Amino acid sequence: MRGTERRARLLAALELGEIDVDDLARRFGVSASTVRRDLQHLSDTKAVRRTYGGAILAGGPPETTLDQRLAIDGPEKQAIARAALALIADGETLILDAGSTVTAFGRLLVDRRLRIITNNLALLPCLARAPDIDLIVLGGGLRATSMSTVGPLAVEAMRRLTANRLVTSADGVVAGRGLCEASLDQVALKSAMMAQAEDTIVLATAGKLGRAEQMAWAPLPRRWTLVTDARAARDQRQALAEAGAQVVVAEA
Repeated sequence: MRGTERRARLLAALELGEIDVDDLARRFGVSASTVRRDLQHLSDTKAVRRTYGGAILAGGPPETTLDQRLAIDGPEKQAIARAALALIADGETLILDAGSTVTAFGRLLVDRRLRIITNNLALLPCLARAPDIDLIVLGGGLRATSMSTVGPLAVEAMRRLTANRLVTSADGVVAGRGLCEASLDQVALKSAMMAQAEDTIVLATAGKLGRAEQMAWAPLPRRWTLVTDARAARDQRQALAEAGAQVVVAEA
């Protein structure tokens, strides 16, 4: 397990409460000194506060960076991305939101014939070289943790465009509430994207289902599509289906 993935998983474990170094070392199959170095790194970035023998979160649930999220559940995200490809037809106009699973999906589109509207700056290097992609980039303020644009400029530009489908993701997906994110800027843009697209496709790994740890929410349309992985619990899939989702389960 690479350091970026291990530290992201350490943060997830710490969200459940204080955990000591020896417990973390056993959980991740590494030495106690490795865990101490990881915790010191997280402490230096103000994500956690060291305690005697362990650590606790410094405040509310910290938001991981795009690189950290790309390191987690890689095979599941790739399976979700491949399953979502079957929902897209050549010639369509897509809105691609930010996020690691959407980034994995977007990288699979380089041989397709599409118009793509996006705020996802991580996708620009590959999509800009794709010969049959007509690319429109939403301007706005930079959100470095997700390598995306947000804010009033991005929302205003989005309101002047329409699309066949939005492909989005979130920190959490909760039946009856919608998409959970860390900031109002994120959910304001997601809401504008959903309003301007005929269909909404949400890409979310099983761990995102029912997760409600962030403060900001974007309600989902009455009918939408969820693409998740095979680990998703039956009761979570049922609750989301009852909330309007057509659920697609991606097999690894």
